Amino acid sequence: MTAGFDTSNYTTSAAILTEDGIVQKKKMLTVRNGERGLRQSDAVFQHTVNMPELLEELEFANLAAVGVSDRPRNVSGSYMPCFTVGVGIATAVAKAAGAELYKTSHQVGHILAALYSADKLKLVNREFLAFHLSGGTTEALLVKPHGDEVIRAELIAGSLDLKAGQAIDRAGVMMGYSFPCGKKLDELAADCTENYRIKPSMKGADCSLSGVENKAKQMLDRGEPHKNIAKFVLQYVCSTVDAMLGRIIQEYGDLPVIFSGGVSSNKMLKQQITQKYGAYFAAPEFSLDNAAGTALFASIKHN
Repeated sequence: MTAGFDTSNYTTSAAILTEDGIVQKKKMLTVRNGERGLRQSDAVFQHTVNMPELLEELEFANLAAVGVSDRPRNVSGSYMPCFTVGVGIATAVAKAAGAELYKTSHQVGHILAALYSADKLKLVNREFLAFHLSGGTTEALLVKPHGDEVIRAELIAGSLDLKAGQAIDRAGVMMGYSFPCGKKLDELAADCTENYRIKPSMKGADCSLSGVENKAKQMLDRGEPHKNIAKFVLQYVCSTVDAMLGRIIQEYGDLPVIFSGGVSSNKMLKQQITQKYGAYFAAPEFSLDNAAGTALFASIKHN
């Protein structure tokens, strides 16, 4: 059995992996109404409060290995204080259990969890494409097997400004909804019959999403229904990701594609990209921030 921990900027999570599968527990961090995010000091405090509650809900007997995310990405200089809470807990659990401790990045955890959910873990042994779409990341990655890191992700395209999750959350907060806003915009857009003709702002395979926030504000100022604004924002994000993937396939070939990150749980995006490209998407609980991927990382490394 292996355990995993992840303390991202918006979710405290812990998981165990056994022969029967993965059990994970999560608690979202609290963001004040009207605000669009958290300071790192607030995130660290909330993780410190949340983690003992999650530990009470899981059984950590007979642990062979423990995995934890200690940085956002496997690149030089990647660091966020919130991950120190998970590292501290994981270190203590591993030491108490006499288990091996393995550290990875939040991004690798996302990709592994998505592969597990889509029943495509075998892709860790070959080259594939991965999209990591969240409030802090809009990246397309070329992923290859790697001995020490299990997989190594090379950035091949991304947003030049606003991230996909930021665009969605800023539009939602602007309309008065609580952060994070992805689920609410999903619900609103489902009731909208309008279809918007979107021309994504692209520079090669890179994208720009800064215009989404401005357009949403203009629509709100004109008094357009919230459902229309939600539909426009989500269609813009979907069309942008579609354009990114199309250009990447032209350059890198028709490789398998896996989507991870909170934005990847959007129903409109999943339907559009799956139908057009046959890409793989994780179930929402494995798309959103999670510790499942770090438990998987520990299992792969230990075996």
